Amino acid sequence: MSKAPSLTAPDRFAGVIPSAGSSSRMGEPKGLLELDGRTFLSRTVSALVEGGCDPVFVVVAVDEKELAAEAARAGAVVVENLAPGEGPITSLRLVLTLLDSTVAGLAYLPVDHPMVRPETVSTLLQTARTKNALLTIPMIGDKRGHPALFSASLFSELSDLSLEGGARTVVHRHLEKATQLQVEDPGILVDVDTPEAYRALNNTLGSNSEGAR
Repeated sequence: MSKAPSLTAPDRFAGVIPSAGSSSRMGEPKGLLELDGRTFLSRTVSALVEGGCDPVFVVVAVDEKELAAEAARAGAVVVENLAPGEGPITSLRLVLTLLDSTVAGLAYLPVDHPMVRPETVSTLLQTARTKNALLTIPMIGDKRGHPALFSASLFSELSDLSLEGGARTVVHRHLEKATQLQVEDPGILVDVDTPEAYRALNNTLGSNSEGAR
């Protein structure tokens, strides 16, 4: 496990990208899939880093050396999850144990959302800080997307071992108090979880590239 940098700024938001799952539906590690020559890990780490999260953690299973190397190349702090079988919440909890008490919150971005724009993350962070928001969620119309930003005041709930349903349960508990921010970024809704979804996104990007010529 890499040592986390010291967190001192009171408005600092860390970022976490859980990538320790088995990727059973995809059939191969999603973090290493490529779009336009960039891996999902490179894209998601860049979205958080360039959007203003510091540091950004990528959580991988202990035997995923290639994922760990790619995350490190992208500029993330690599954390190894010894028991990822219970789902992404275990990865998030590992990161929570590394955060200094001065951190203001955490941006949670699944690795299978590779199309989120850095400027969207920046806008979410600015909104969360300005409003001192408990929970900040990007929206397009009535659809919620990623990343979700959790205030530090929610860390104890996320760390609760009796929590069922993971981070999603915490989101639903606090939806009435959440800051739901309308954004112009379709990437917040792009969930690439199956080979079919991956092929469709590649086809869409290819069509857009051809049309721009």
